[in-house]
Amino acid sequence: MKTYYNPPASEWDYISQRPSFPAEDLDEKVRAILTNVKQNGDAALREYSLKFDKVALENLRVSETEIAFAVDQVSLELKTAISMAAENIRKFHNTQKSQEIPTETMPGVLCWRKDVAIEKVGLYIPGGTAPLFSTILMLAIPAQIAGCKRIVLCTPPNEDSEINPAILYVANFLGINEIYKVGGAQAIAALAFGTESILKVDKIFGPGNQYVTKAKEIIQQSGVAIDLPAGPSEVLVIADENADVDFVTADLLSQAEHGTDSQVVLLTNDSSKIDKIKAAIQIQLKDLPRANLAAKALKNSFIIVFKTISDCLDFSNIYAPEHLILALKNPFQKITKSGLLNIGKTVEVMAEAEQLFAHKNAVSIRLKKIENEK
Repeated sequence: MKTYYNPPASEWDYISQRPSFPAEDLDEKVRAILTNVKQNGDAALREYSLKFDKVALENLRVSETEIAFAVDQVSLELKTAISMAAENIRKFHNTQKSQEIPTETMPGVLCWRKDVAIEKVGLYIPGGTAPLFSTILMLAIPAQIAGCKRIVLCTPPNEDSEINPAILYVANFLGINEIYKVGGAQAIAALAFGTESILKVDKIFGPGNQYVTKAKEIIQQSGVAIDLPAGPSEVLVIADENADVDFVTADLLSQAEHGTDSQVVLLTNDSSKIDKIKAAIQIQLKDLPRANLAAKALKNSFIIVFKTISDCLDFSNIYAPEHLILALKNPFQKITKSGLLNIGKTVEVMAEAEQLFAHKNAVSIRLKKIENEK
């Protein structure tokens, strides 16, 4: 990780630029996929499944038999963790429901706002090396609370035409049964335009690689709503002299493991921590299954030492990170030791099932330190 010391504000915009990973003719390739799916429907989806996923699909939709088999493959421990996570997510989003009170803007004129659920929504769930089944919880539960009538899920299969059991279990757990073995830009096209098998939806949600992101950007231009064109994963950690080196290191690696295009940033007012954190990164990195991906992401990442935490906050506002962690004596929000003990096992189990071991370590290291304090 490159280190800067008190860079002037005039250089902050330059430093904040994300690494670019241009894909040759990305726009042209994605537009061709979108056009093909729009014109040829399921036939195009099967063509791309064979080309990109190396699987010949007869049925695009996941069968009830496959779902039942997946349910049996998921451990009781993971099922318990998923249930707890779902309950927490549901509690949080239920608080967002509100009852609007009519306002009389002038005598005899009543105005009010009314929230109406989107009728049909499509969820894109990445598979591959990190089956992000937690994304289903975070997208589908708010949709159900809002009152969306139909939820359609697309996720890529492996070369054996299988979907990760945890993905199918979570979908089934939430009552979602319209699940399709389709990934990439072609899945976005199917949800946007509809095919013989897949329902055309009103809005598409969910993260993905650069092809998925580009597809969402393009279909938005044609009038299909999307959540946002999510970019590579990133985190910015602001740490003061009270921050725990091991915790900060684990938090940085938890995002670096997402992929080579991820970026992690550390801002601190304590220069004495820099060498300790760099050493801790090497120690924690060597035990990660996705160490190679994380190491490449770290090459595009950086550390800045500022004189004050106020400068750190100002730079963070310029950088505008996807994830922000405040490892400070006085943070904006926090989790207590008892809170971490209550939820820690759930996070560990789910992170391991998603094959994101640096995510798991970010909790495990904290739990171990709490245990050692007893």
